[in-house]
Amino acid sequence: MIFAKVAVASDHRGVELKARVCTYLNGVGLSPVDFGTSSSEISVDYPDYAAKVCAFVASHENSFGILICHSGIGMSIAANRYKGIRAVLCSNETMAQLSREHNNANVICFGAGFVDVEVVFRCLKTFCSTSFNERHLVRIQKLDNLAI
Repeated sequence: MIFAKVAVASDHRGVELKARVCTYLNGVGLSPVDFGTSSSEISVDYPDYAAKVCAFVASHENSFGILICHSGIGMSIAANRYKGIRAVLCSNETMAQLSREHNNANVICFGAGFVDVEVVFRCLKTFCSTSFNERHLVRIQKLDNLAI
C-alpha cells in the first residue's frame, strides 16, 4: 500500500456504500477515519463532508480520501475546490490507475447509484497500489498553480 491513512465520507445517498468501503479497508489493513454521515434518513449537503475529507488529506502526509454521493459528481466538484486536492470520479480500474499515475490523485470519488461495490473494491485496490509517474510532475505543478 502506498498510503498510510485514509479519510472517508459520504452524504445520505452514499451511507450504505461507505459502510462497505470501511469494512473493505479494515480488511486490507487500513483504518479509515470516518467523517460521516451515518444515516440515510436525514438529507445532508455533500460539500460539508467533502470539506472534512479534504482538510484531513491536506494536513496528513501519505493520506488519501474517499468521497461517496449518489452520482459522485457533486463530491468530486466540491473536493477539487481545495488547494492540493486532486479528486477523481472513478468507475473502473483503468481510471483508478491513470488517476494515480498521471494525476497523482489523492481523493477518489464514487457514485453509489452508478457503480457496483465489487468494482469499487477493485478500484480502491488499484488506486492504493499505483504510484505516481514523476514524468507527469510538470503537469501537476501547473494544476497546483491554477489554484486560487
